[in-house]
Amino acid sequence: MPLGDVAPEIALLLTAVAILLAAGFAPRAWQWLGAPAALAGIALAATLLAGQVGMRTLTFSGVWAIDGASVWARMLILGATAVAVVMTPPWLRTDRRHGEYYAILLLSALGAMALAAAADLLQLLIAVLLSSVTGYTLAAYHRDWGPSVEAGMKYFLIGAFANAILAIGVALMVGTLQATGFAEIAGAAPGALSPLALTGLALTVAGVAFKLGAVPFHSWMPDVAEGAPAPAAAFLTVVPKIGAAVLLLRLVDLFPADMAAIRPLVALLAVATMTLGNAAALWQDDVRRMLGWSSVSQSGYALMAVCVVGRADEAAAALLVFLLGYAVANLAAFAVVTHLRGRTARADYAGLAGERPLAALVLVTSFLSLVGIPPLAGFIGKLALFAVTIEGGYAWLAVVAVLNTVLSLYYYLRVLGPAYFAAAPGRVATLGRWTLVAMAASGALVAGFGLAAEASFAALSGIRLAP
Repeated sequence: MPLGDVAPEIALLLTAVAILLAAGFAPRAWQWLGAPAALAGIALAATLLAGQVGMRTLTFSGVWAIDGASVWARMLILGATAVAVVMTPPWLRTDRRHGEYYAILLLSALGAMALAAAADLLQLLIAVLLSSVTGYTLAAYHRDWGPSVEAGMKYFLIGAFANAILAIGVALMVGTLQATGFAEIAGAAPGALSPLALTGLALTVAGVAFKLGAVPFHSWMPDVAEGAPAPAAAFLTVVPKIGAAVLLLRLVDLFPADMAAIRPLVALLAVATMTLGNAAALWQDDVRRMLGWSSVSQSGYALMAVCVVGRADEAAAALLVFLLGYAVANLAAFAVVTHLRGRTARADYAGLAGERPLAALVLVTSFLSLVGIPPLAGFIGKLALFAVTIEGGYAWLAVVAVLNTVLSLYYYLRVLGPAYFAAAPGRVATLGRWTLVAMAASGALVAGFGLAAEASFAALSGIRLAP
């Protein structure tokens, strides 16, 4: 059990504990210092994680995977968490004791990192539970505001049911396959699973879909996007999704590509998720709720890579490139909402370009990237997904995804049109320098990763999952 293999996670854990202890004694005026402390811990974890680039192995008796997918997904989780941290201090300025918020955020990121590196069914359960329990707290952090409490409660109730389903699925798989480690399962899994094992696998996939924000456990996402503190909403709609997507990729890859059961199930989940998410977002007049439903639809696109893993060589690379584009675009959109002091009604964005041109520019950049318009970061991600999906024999799924992409353009334009072509109802107030930095940086990343798309995909191509 070489501790160096989990040094990034240890650094994050120790930082969270230190922040929690300090917040318990620090006066109200010093609570914001949890933010730079969290950023320092994230930087240390990222530095340690950089040393694992190029490794491909299973460690800790086969329960922890270090490979390209694990390393880059965890790096992306750390980067997204850092952006969420930068958004937070001005948003929670009036909270008397918000220092512990940063500890909870880091622990939730730790759960997502454990998801991305999980190579064992029991490790999977632990990671999901850590990510879930901390997520409930983040969603309901505004304890005296009804929508936040409602979001946390809904997230908790759906999560309790989904995690129970996941636990039953894991128990069935362990009982029928006589193994918990992914390497052992890959060696023990026959070409055709028994009905009981197949049921366990389906329940496990459905349970992990909860963290992804995919059908059938998706309905928490718009409520959390609307009711959680805006920085927490940005975090919860991005970070758990990254860990869950990589975990599902690793889980589905254990089974033969010609097995006629699991990949069609994931394809159906992809269609249901992207279609439902886009259809529900069409008539939303709350921008944060619209972003929540948009996040549901993006989970459907991510599942495209999962259903062709083992059938297309670059499925893992396509998934990571897509997650990179989605993460920076979604964070940029929530950074705009946060910078504008939580403006959430669609009508409030009228005339934004005249009042706050930088915010309007970042918003249009993020929305068009989520659609997949070149040359932004989201374009190369969706293009890679469509290519591997066709290569993997699911051309019909790529056609459905293209139709959904066209459909999504409508609800984004419902916000962007008035922002540029209508008069502002009044002066648009902003939150401060922290959120301005987060907004500008994430907006620049959307454009930057789009311009560096070829280099990004080249760096991620050829990724193979351990073992």
